[in-house]
Formats: sequence, structure tokens, C-alpha cells
Amino acid sequence: MPESSGTTAVRMTADDFARATSAIAASVTRVIDGKPAAVRAALVCMLAEGHLLIEDVPGVGKTMLARALAASVDATVRRIQFTPDLLPGDVTGVSVYNPVDREFEFKPGAVFAHIVIADEINRASPKTQSALLEAMEEGQVTVDGTSHRLPDPFLVVATQNPLEMEGTYALPEAQRDRFMMRISMGYPDAESEALMLRQRDAVNPLRTITPVIGSAEVADLVVWARRVHVSPAIEEYAVALARATRRHPDLRLGASPRATLQLVRAAKVWAGLDGREFVLPDDVATLVAPVFAHRLIPARGTSGTRGRSGADAIATILREVAGAVRVPVATR
Repeated sequence: MPESSGTTAVRMTADDFARATSAIAASVTRVIDGKPAAVRAALVCMLAEGHLLIEDVPGVGKTMLARALAASVDATVRRIQFTPDLLPGDVTGVSVYNPVDREFEFKPGAVFAHIVIADEINRASPKTQSALLEAMEEGQVTVDGTSHRLPDPFLVVATQNPLEMEGTYALPEAQRDRFMMRISMGYPDAESEALMLRQRDAVNPLRTITPVIGSAEVADLVVWARRVHVSPAIEEYAVALARATRRHPDLRLGASPRATLQLVRAAKVWAGLDGREFVLPDDVATLVAPVFAHRLIPARGTSGTRGRSGADAIATILREVAGAVRVPVATR
């Protein structure tokens, strides 16, 4: 994010941040009925400069969530349908020879947008999945030795079908580690589903959304969130949780240092959404499962899928670390 936006962020208060983010969440909720946790997770990832992985069955509103968020913050949005024949150049862009100028010109790929919807990302080959690695980590793509910056803000919202469904490829560890959080939308409750039938029969709710703020104002929110206070005790708590995953007997691969960093970044935004300028232990404990679980690989011989084993291990770790690390209730 450009630091020039920091001037406005300096004048922003915790109440200002909470009001702005509440307005965005309310706008998205008009389209995504009965899923406040998913809306909040998407907002956290955008403002913490992370990316969101949504794993669920088709038709539960994964793509609609990303489009509603983009419409609410006046951001550009591009959708990439990942298929087995999708090529890396389709994602990042390619150099095309211009016979008039007798030189190669860069033609940007679909990744050049504020919010990129990577739909059914695990239907593409690992080579094409990896085309997103540089974009997600560094906010740029490099083609033929030349780097091209991506727009700010930049958020990838990837949808993933469960691995037991046909035609899917497991995301490699490096790809999963680029996602700040993984969530599941789940089916709506009966009341929300009935409301959807009544409201969407005549009009697409996306057409009714008007931007709450602009992309430049999103940059101010990002800068403000970076400055949320994290005490040394909270930092030690986050590190202790990460280190506990690396020595857990049921896990072959624990949380990476990148995961620890993203946990703290997400906790800063989470605190801001609640109108606070400091992180509490509960913020970290609430986020540790969606931030860590998809990165963990169970040891051979353990039962359950990767997600379940990771979630079970995290529940145990939270209990153990809470007793081993002294974290004060108030941190500022």
C-alpha cells in the first residue's frame, strides 16, 4: 500500500475504523444472507493484506461474497475460472510481439484487478496454480524478466471444491501457505434461504449495491490497522501457538513463520473491527484455527482429513498453551 495514504490514517480513530468497516460489512451482508462470519473473514483478509481460501461445495455463495465485497469498496474485480487446460499466461499475462513497433508488448492477465476471484482453484494443474504465488506474496508478476505491479489493494479470493469431488488437484503446501485464512461458507439456515428466494426472484442483489468507500480509503484503513498495538505478551502467545504446531505428535508439518505473521496481522484488523486499538488474547485465539488449520499436514497414520486433523490439533494446542504462557487480560 502506498504510504501517502498514511496522512488520513493518522487522523483516523478506532471508532472511525469500526464505523467504516461496519458499513462495508453491512453492504456485503445485503447480498450474503446469514453468513456474518464469512463476511468478517473476507474483510479481515482484505484489510490485513492477506488472501482468502473458501472451501465448500458449489452454489453456497463463495463467488457472490467476493463480488459483493468488490462492489462495496468500488474495486475492480476479475474472475478466473480454473480448469485443467488453463495456462499460467492466462493468469499473469503474456508478452505479444507488435509487428508495427517491432517489439514485444505486455498484455496483462486476469490477475490485474483489486479483487481476483480464483474460482475452483484446485481444478487447475499445479503449474497454473503456482502462477499466483508471486502475485499473492509480492503484489507483482514477472513476465520475461520484467516485473509488473498489481493494483492496491490486492486480494485473491479463491474457491476450492472438497478434494473428494471429481477433477480436483490438491493445492501444494507453498500455495496454501499464501492464503491468510481458510473458511467454509456452509449452507444457509432455513430462514435465510427462504428470504433469498423472495428477494432474488425479481432482481440481482449485486445490482443494488453502491460503493460505501473507495479503494483509496481502503488503503487508509489498511495503514491504520498496521498501527494497532500488539504487546510483547501477545507476540509471545502467537509464537508459542505456532511453535506448538511444529512439535505436535499428530502433525507432520506445522505453521510457518509466515503463518505467525499473518495471525498477528489478522488479529490487528479483528481488534479494529471491534473498535479497539490493541489486540487481546481472545483475538488471537479466535483466529488461530482459520489462519493455521489449512497449513497443517497430519502425521502419517492419523485419521481424518487435513482440515479436521488440523482443527483438532489446534483445539488441543490452545488449551496447552493457555496454561503454559502467561497472557494478561488487558494488554494496554
